[in-house]
Amino acid sequence: MQKTATEKSNDVIAAQLAPVGRETVQDRVYSELRRALIGGLFEPNQTLTIRGLADALVTSTMPVREALGRLITEKALEALPNRSVRVPPITLERLDDLLRARILIEGEAIALAATRMGPRQISVIEGLLGQWDDMRALKHKKDVDHEVTLNQSFHFEIYRSCGSAVLIPMIESLWLQSGPCIRVAIYAFSEAGEVDTAQYHRRIVAALAVQDVEAAREALVADISRPFTFLRNKLQADAAKI
Repeated sequence: MQKTATEKSNDVIAAQLAPVGRETVQDRVYSELRRALIGGLFEPNQTLTIRGLADALVTSTMPVREALGRLITEKALEALPNRSVRVPPITLERLDDLLRARILIEGEAIALAATRMGPRQISVIEGLLGQWDDMRALKHKKDVDHEVTLNQSFHFEIYRSCGSAVLIPMIESLWLQSGPCIRVAIYAFSEAGEVDTAQYHRRIVAALAVQDVEAAREALVADISRPFTFLRNKLQADAAKI
């Protein structure tokens, strides 16, 4: 039986469009793995398997495999010979490279945002700082996940005010690669007894409130450099013991 003109047209359309359901699952898997990496839920040098992730996400292996491919392309993960992947290990070269890029890109973003942020945006980041203080007041309850989330919300509320559609995805990519390292540093700071990490954010807020571009950039550089410098010193100290 010959197909009608409408049926032929539908076949042509179907051939050009991917199934929506599959794309939706892949996007959700990618977003969840991306969130986990930025939040530091995976440790540096941790090996991940497609089957293990698929089971944890309650999905098939196909969307996991495709999401991992995207994350490998973004340098957030590394492919291993046995068809598994791993979170890149912490090395001096990687730390220096990431920090250099973050200072350049995020420093420019906050400089642009400093002259664009109005009272509403300032109020929002002050509110996030207040939540940080409330969390820190609960000294008996260390909530690293909440701390990571607040830190990300604080920074990106600022960066979204920079007025650049190009810088934001670049910053997101850098955070994607930095997440596991930052998580390690947060735990290390806690063990060292450092509690007032919000002081760096207070300096940023103070500079933004008066639109002081250079002070905002300097405060940001001090904030994002701290965990990288700590980890760099730790790597060097550990190497000296060998």
